[in-house]
Amino acid sequence: MRTPLGWLQLRHERGRFFVALAGIAFADLLMFMQLGFQAALYDSNTRLDRSFKADVVLISPKALNLQNLSTFPRRRLLQALDVPGVVDAQGLYIRTVTWRNPQTLRSATVQVLGFDPDADVLRLKDVMAQADALKLPDTVLFDRGARGQYAEVIKRIDRGERVTTEIERRTITVAGLFRLGASFGADGTLMASDQTFLRMFPRVSASSVSVGLLTLAPDQNTAAVVEALKRHLPDDVKVLSDADFIQFEENYWRVASPVGFIFGLGTAMAFVVGVVIVYQVLSTDVNAHLREYATFKAMGFRNRYLLLVVMEQALILAALGFIPGAVMPVGLYALAANATRLPIAMTVERAITVFVLTLVMCLASGAIATRRLQAADPAELF
Repeated sequence: MRTPLGWLQLRHERGRFFVALAGIAFADLLMFMQLGFQAALYDSNTRLDRSFKADVVLISPKALNLQNLSTFPRRRLLQALDVPGVVDAQGLYIRTVTWRNPQTLRSATVQVLGFDPDADVLRLKDVMAQADALKLPDTVLFDRGARGQYAEVIKRIDRGERVTTEIERRTITVAGLFRLGASFGADGTLMASDQTFLRMFPRVSASSVSVGLLTLAPDQNTAAVVEALKRHLPDDVKVLSDADFIQFEENYWRVASPVGFIFGLGTAMAFVVGVVIVYQVLSTDVNAHLREYATFKAMGFRNRYLLLVVMEQALILAALGFIPGAVMPVGLYALAANATRLPIAMTVERAITVFVLTLVMCLASGAIATRRLQAADPAELF
C-alpha cells in the first residue's frame, strides 16, 4: 500500500497545518460572502421584473433599469394590439420616491408602482387580492419585506388599522400589505392605482407610461411576435420578451453598475489571497523537507511521485479547509439577510462553485510550490 506521505507531513507540523486550514477557510468565507452579495444584487433587483404578468414588455430605449426608467407614449400600447397574437396591453407607472416612514417619521426611498386595479398585471397574489382597496383615492399597499423600522406599522395594518403618511406633500393611506422585499435600489415597494399614482406625481403625464405589459394568445410564438412588434412600432419604444426584460435588468447591475464589478473583484481578490496563503504553506513545507525529497530522487523516485505528494497535500488542504469555510457563511448569510432584507442564502450551486474554486486555488498553489522541488539536485544538496 502507498504511504500517505502528504498527509503525514501535514499532520507532523500541526501548527502550520491549522494555520493553512484557517487561511483557506478565510479565503472561502470571503468568496462565499462576495458571491452571496452579488447574487442578492441580481435577485433583489429583478424580483419586481419577475412579478410582472406579461409575455412581452415594452420600455423606453432610454431606460437603464427599473430605478432609471424613461417613458414612452401610451398610444404604443394601442398600436401593439394591431399586431396579430397580442390580446392585451397594459401600462404601468413606476417611480422611485422618498416617503415618510409612518413609524419613525424619517425619510426613506421606496419604489411606487401604479397600475389599473381591474387589470391582471402582477403575479403577486396578495396585491391582486386587494386590488379593490386600491380603487379608493390616495390608497396604497405596502411591502412587508421592506428594509427599515416598520414592525409596529405592519402589526397595526395586520390588525385592520389604516396608517397614513406623506409622499410628495400628499397624505396617503396604507390599507394593506404584500411581500416582495427590498433591493439595492429601493428600501421597499408601494402599490397604487394608476389614478392615485398620477395624483401623487402631478407632473407625470397620463399619456406616457413607464412599462408596457403585453399578453399574447396561448398558441403564439413569443419570438415571432417580438420581431413583428419591432417592425410595427416606432423607435421610441423597445420590445423585449419577458425573459429578455429580466436579463436586461440583471445586465445593468452586472455590467453598467459599479456594485456588480466590486463584488466580482472581491471574489477574485479572495481567490488570490487563498493562493498566496496555500503557496506559503506548501512552499515552506517543500523547503523544510528538501533534503528528504532529494534522497527520494537519489533512490530513483521520479519527479512525478514527489509532485503527487505536494498535490496530495494541496487536495487535503482544499477539502478540510472548505468545511469551516462553508459552514460559517450560513450564519453570516442569515445575519445579513435579517439586517438588509436582501435575499441572501446558501445555495448548492454556490457551494459547488466555491469548492471548485478552492480546489483550483490549492492545486495552483501546489503547482507553483513544486517548481523548487523539480529543480532540486541531490548532488548539490549533499
